[in-house]
Amino acid sequence: MATGQAKHHDYHLVDPSPWPVIGAASAFILAIGIISWMHEMFPAAPLVFGVGVLGVLYTMMSWWRDVVREAEHQGHHTRVVQLHHRYGMILFIVSEVMFFVAWFWAYFNSALFPADPHLFTREALFGGMWPPKGIETFDPWHLPLINTLILLTSGTTVTWAHHALIHDDRASVKWGLILTIVLGVAFTSVQAYEYAHAAFSFAGNIYGSTFFMATGFHGAHVIIGTIFLTVCLIRVYAGHFKPNQHLGFEFAAWYWHFVDVVWLFLFSCIYVWGAGAGAMAHGAGH
Repeated sequence: MATGQAKHHDYHLVDPSPWPVIGAASAFILAIGIISWMHEMFPAAPLVFGVGVLGVLYTMMSWWRDVVREAEHQGHHTRVVQLHHRYGMILFIVSEVMFFVAWFWAYFNSALFPADPHLFTREALFGGMWPPKGIETFDPWHLPLINTLILLTSGTTVTWAHHALIHDDRASVKWGLILTIVLGVAFTSVQAYEYAHAAFSFAGNIYGSTFFMATGFHGAHVIIGTIFLTVCLIRVYAGHFKPNQHLGFEFAAWYWHFVDVVWLFLFSCIYVWGAGAGAMAHGAGH
């Protein structure tokens, strides 16, 4: 009987799991809660949103726990499984790239053609220039530059931690991860301050909508990446990861570098080019 049930292959046949269903239901509750809260549809909307957030967090913790158990205690992550996990992570990052392409497309579609004769309403809405008339953009060489330096530095610290892990220097792994997490929190704090002092809002103009959607979703990815790295730090303290097998850490580093690269495009295109184009347009208008 035992022989008949023994595994004679390198693949991992995943056991039935409740987390996809629970995670989807929690995300749905979260979405209903935040939409209702934003539109003030009913008084309990913040409570619904909170329940959704708690459900998503619980799903994340439980699902990660199960995957860690599969890798560390059950030995399911064979070389073949690791290879397929890498393929999956690569495809996931590619899908995230295309997600951000949509926001860049929306931004450049408006920025490059603010007075398109085929879209005559743009002249009235934008004033024939980009950023639209009346929009005061951020100085790219102030807070945005500080955040750029913070993220670039965090890319070096996570790379340091990765190389330290390969060489089994666990003390350096911990310090590298701690510094990366601190820099991630610093980035989020600076961006929150920037948002609080923005001279434009999300509603009422295409500039604010594209700006906050692109930079806001990037900020959400920074928060997710910071959580990802925090889980890795906890696992390092728990004695997980080996120099030749550390998929969880490797994927966190990939994700963080992806976040870095997206920010460089955001900084270059929206903050620097956008502010420069706006300054020239307003100067020409005068």
